[in-house]
Amino acid sequence: MPDNTPDAALDEWRTYDEFAAGIDTYRLPNVSLEGQSLDLVLDDGTSISLSFAASEVTWTADGAIGAPPGTTDEYDAVAVREDVIFVNLPLSSRDRTALTLVYSTSTHRVVAVLSYIAQQAIEGTPQVTQRFWAGVTGGGTATGEVPAPSRDLVGKRNVYRYSPHHLYEHVYLSSQRYTWQCLEGVQRGHGDTDLSTVWKFADGLYLFCFREFRIAVASVWLHDLSYQLRTTGIFLGLNGAGDAEHSRGGGHIYPLGSVAYPDMQPV
Repeated sequence: MPDNTPDAALDEWRTYDEFAAGIDTYRLPNVSLEGQSLDLVLDDGTSISLSFAASEVTWTADGAIGAPPGTTDEYDAVAVREDVIFVNLPLSSRDRTALTLVYSTSTHRVVAVLSYIAQQAIEGTPQVTQRFWAGVTGGGTATGEVPAPSRDLVGKRNVYRYSPHHLYEHVYLSSQRYTWQCLEGVQRGHGDTDLSTVWKFADGLYLFCFREFRIAVASVWLHDLSYQLRTTGIFLGLNGAGDAEHSRGGGHIYPLGSVAYPDMQPV
């Protein structure tokens, strides 16, 4: 099929809000957690308690995250599987910050990601930083594998279709970096190699996060690489006006293949 999408000029690097517009077209539908409560204890001892309404969550946290009792923010939740929930808090109670949680109602495991936009840009360093924790929920005894950093994606090559006008390729180079290129969309012809982090949450479920060098944006995705071949994610970054902006993403995964290194392995 011929591709009539115009190439992006090499010297016109797109802003975060330009490429993110519509990138949630093929996202899985939202679910409401209204009436539900969630208590978490992370591996560093941090505790988080959340009480969900229709579109807002009242929560508190101590330790590394810290939120006073009565803190209220909007939330966005997706049932990635019947027992696995992806929930993001695009924080308005705290500037330039997002808290993303992935938890299982059957294994009672959780992964938490705190994304934050630094006040000042430093050349050669992504302006959006991320911290990661594993933990457990208070819903029962935790079972199964503890979520942890994973090398399972190293060497894999996938295409991601987020909308009729968003098509991207990812090549997972190592445990620390991945390469992307835009095949269709406003970034067509653009690509880069950025910092990335991968955690295995459960069989076939991988948390994939990236932090870009060229623009102030980071993302948190949950890839279901088993039967669904779907991905659900969020972005946090600075838009073209220099303001912090939260966006949703999601779509379909099309594996292209993988390579195996015969002797020396990437970091």
